[in-house]
Amino acid sequence: MHTPENEALRRDAADPGHRHLFHIPPADGGRHPDTAYLAGNSLGLQPRATRDELLADLDAWSRLGVEGHLESERPWLPYHELLTAPAARLVGALPAETVVMNSLTVNLHLLMVSFYRPAGERTRIVIEDSAFPSDSYAVRSQARFHGLDPDTTVVRLKPRPGSDTLGTEDVLDFLAREGHTVALLMLGGVNYLTGELMDIPAITAAGRAAGAVVGWDLAHAAGNVPLSLHDWDVDFAAWCSYKYLNSGPGALGGVFVHERHLGDPSIPRFEGWWSTEAATRFEMTPVSRPPATVEAWQISNPPIFAMGPVRTSLELFDSVGMPALRERSLRLTAWLEQLLDEVTPGRPLTVVTPRDPARRGCQLSVRIGVSARSEPGLRAPQSRTEGGWVGSANELTKRLRHEHGVVADAREPDIVRFAPVPLYSTYHDCWRVAEALAATFDKEGS
Repeated sequence: MHTPENEALRRDAADPGHRHLFHIPPADGGRHPDTAYLAGNSLGLQPRATRDELLADLDAWSRLGVEGHLESERPWLPYHELLTAPAARLVGALPAETVVMNSLTVNLHLLMVSFYRPAGERTRIVIEDSAFPSDSYAVRSQARFHGLDPDTTVVRLKPRPGSDTLGTEDVLDFLAREGHTVALLMLGGVNYLTGELMDIPAITAAGRAAGAVVGWDLAHAAGNVPLSLHDWDVDFAAWCSYKYLNSGPGALGGVFVHERHLGDPSIPRFEGWWSTEAATRFEMTPVSRPPATVEAWQISNPPIFAMGPVRTSLELFDSVGMPALRERSLRLTAWLEQLLDEVTPGRPLTVVTPRDPARRGCQLSVRIGVSARSEPGLRAPQSRTEGGWVGSANELTKRLRHEHGVVADAREPDIVRFAPVPLYSTYHDCWRVAEALAATFDKEGS
C-alpha cells in the first residue's frame, strides 16, 4: 500500500458520516476490533434505533391486544401510511404513487399482472443478461403464464464485445431496432453484479416512445442513488429495503406506479382486503372499491412488526437526505477506487464497475483472475494465476473476513463486490480493503 493509514483517519475526521447510528459487527480476524463492512449492497447494518422502536410496537401488542389497531401510539390499522411519504421522497414520487408492501419479487409479479399484457407482435420482455436470477425466473414464469415460450419471449441484452457493462446506448440501439416487439422493458436501475447505474430517464423515455411499458427493479438503487421516478415518467418500479435501506433480512419492499395509471379500471390487478378503500373496509362488502392510488395494489393487511424497521430506516434517510448521502457516496467511492488503483497493478484484480461516477452507485465490483471476461455460470479455472491466487471469489471473501476483518460479498465465479455505504462506511474501511487485498495476494504469491 502506498497510501498511509493516517490519511484515511484524517479523511474520516473531516467527513465522518453517520456510523454512530449503526451497530458495527465485531471483526472476525485481523488487528482491528470492528469489521470493515462493505456488504451493505447485500444486507445493510442494523440502525441503533431499530431495536427500541420495534420493542415499542411489541409492547403495544402486550398491553392492548386487538385494541392496538386503533389505540397504540402508532395504530396498526393505518400503520403503513407512516411509511408512504418518506418512501415517496426517497424515490422521487408522489405519496399516491408509493406504497410499502410484500417482498421484491412478489411485488414484481403483482405489477406484471397489471403491466405485462402481450398482444400481437408486441410480446417480448427485455431484461439485462446479468439480471439478478430472481428477476430472470419471474419474467420467464410470466411468459409461461401467458402461454408463451420464455426462451423466445425473454430478451437478455448483453454488453457489446470487450465490455463488462451494458451501456445505455446498447439499450437504445436495441429499442430503435426491435422496440415494436417489446411489451415490457424491465431492467435493474443499478446492476447487482457490476454496480453500473443505468440512465433511467433516457432509457425510460426511449422505451415509452417505442410503445413499451417501462418498469425498473430498484433493489440496488433505492437508498443508493437519487431517484425521480415521477418526473422520469417511469410506469412502475419495485425495490427491497434490506440492502441500502437497512431494514433487516427479508424486509418489506416498496412499489411505485405512476399516477397516470392510478384509478384506471382497464388495468387488471389481483385484489384482497387491503385493496379496497380504507373508509369502507369494515363494511365487509363482497365487491372491492379500490382507491385511485397505488394502495389498490395492496392485498393483505400489513405485517406491523416487519414494517417497524422500514419506518425507522426511512426516518433516518429523511433526516440525513439523499443529496447529502450521494455527495458523501461519491467521495467515499472515489477514495476506494483510488486505493484499488494502487493495489490492482501486478495482481490478478480488475475493477469492472464504470469509472465515471455518474454511471455507478457506491459499489465497486472486482474481478479476480487473469481472464478478461468469464461467462455467467462458469467456474473460474482453479490454477495458479498472476500474483499467485488460487481459488474462487467466495474463497477470497472468506480470507478477507477471517484474516483481515473485511466483509465483502462474492458472486461466483470471479466477482467480489465492495460497497462503501455512505451512512456507516468509513475511509478507514476502504483503506483496510486495499490493505487486505494486497496482503492476501502477496502472501499467496510468496
